[in-house]
Amino acid sequence: MTDTRDQIYKAYVDFVNPGLARLLKIARADTVEVSASGSIITDDSGKEYIDCAGGYGVFSLGHRHPEVVSAVKDQLDRMPLASKLFLNKPMADLSALLAKITPGALQYSFFVNSGAEAVENAIKLARLTTGKTRVISTHGAFHGKTFGALSASGRDVFREPFKPLVPSFDHVPFGDLDALSEAITDDTAALIIEPIQAEGGVILPPVGYLAGTRRLCDENNILLIADEIQTGLGRTGKLFAVEHEKVVPDIMTLAKALGGGVMPIGAVIGQARTWEKWKRDPLLITSTFGGNPLACAAAIAAVTVLTRDELWKRAHKLGEATKVKLKKIAKRFPRIIQDVRGSGLLIGVELKNEGLGGVIIPEMVRNGVAAGYTLNMPRVIRIEPPLVIEEDLLDQAMGVFEKAVEEAERLFDKLF
Repeated sequence: MTDTRDQIYKAYVDFVNPGLARLLKIARADTVEVSASGSIITDDSGKEYIDCAGGYGVFSLGHRHPEVVSAVKDQLDRMPLASKLFLNKPMADLSALLAKITPGALQYSFFVNSGAEAVENAIKLARLTTGKTRVISTHGAFHGKTFGALSASGRDVFREPFKPLVPSFDHVPFGDLDALSEAITDDTAALIIEPIQAEGGVILPPVGYLAGTRRLCDENNILLIADEIQTGLGRTGKLFAVEHEKVVPDIMTLAKALGGGVMPIGAVIGQARTWEKWKRDPLLITSTFGGNPLACAAAIAAVTVLTRDELWKRAHKLGEATKVKLKKIAKRFPRIIQDVRGSGLLIGVELKNEGLGGVIIPEMVRNGVAAGYTLNMPRVIRIEPPLVIEEDLLDQAMGVFEKAVEEAERLFDKLF
């Protein structure tokens, strides 16, 4: 099996990306994943890893949830992709289901293949609806890496190499209503915002901030786009994170967990007025693979399981207990851990120094726990396991994390 692993690593070096191969090796993640079930990933040597990264929000139902897999297999035997010439029942059923579970008057859905595509089309829809061009986003935001989504994102390290980006994006500090108010102009079409900045370092807004953004959007006749790609579908202890402040956006984007950990799918969901101009020319925005029956079948099954089992309640309970444990570890090791924060099972552990993650994450992997950092703030380790993770597995993972922090403490004086 070692030869096979070496061959795959060499293929990454020769044909995928040598830099990615090197990064995986440094993180001790240059093993080969071969199977997964529930909250466990198994590599080519038979070693098991507790998944505390959760595919960055994809595996809310764990890996290969049987009801989702069954729905996909059933659809696969009938019609995997749509002809795009006739009515598509799975897409219609999923649209109706999302209209039922999303907040307020969100009604219409358009399906794509990823979160970045959902953001792209949400921005297009906002411009189409308002006839205006400017879009406000926030520093530290992460909305994807396609051109429009990257233009909305708020970290220069990803933006600079690709400039000039799409024009007419303004960035303001996250959590600052005064800065938001000052940035609004007569040509502002929308504000796009994550209710919690996940890739930004699991940054929670001040209490009242989300409600304040809704108020400012209403007062200035601009659209509120809620990017719930990572926070939606139960992750933060509510079905949708905007519900923490009873906010109803004009447009919402979903992806990641929507496919049940089995199929890729993204969605743009809007209130009726945001579809008004689009319905006059329904072919103005289209997607070849978007809304395909296979992905929609997976999403219907995923949403059905999530709502039936009220998994957001479980996320809240497990998340609160996990934060208590992590804060005890932080108190023991003040030189290592700066802060512990989060909502539901979206938890960030902020380290004192970014370099500490280079000790802690590989040590966790070595001891059978898969973990990762947040993209826009690499000194924050995310704890984002499946919402269905067994409590004993989560406890075991926290024990591994504590031992990894102990190792960082042991090496601290040599490293810094």
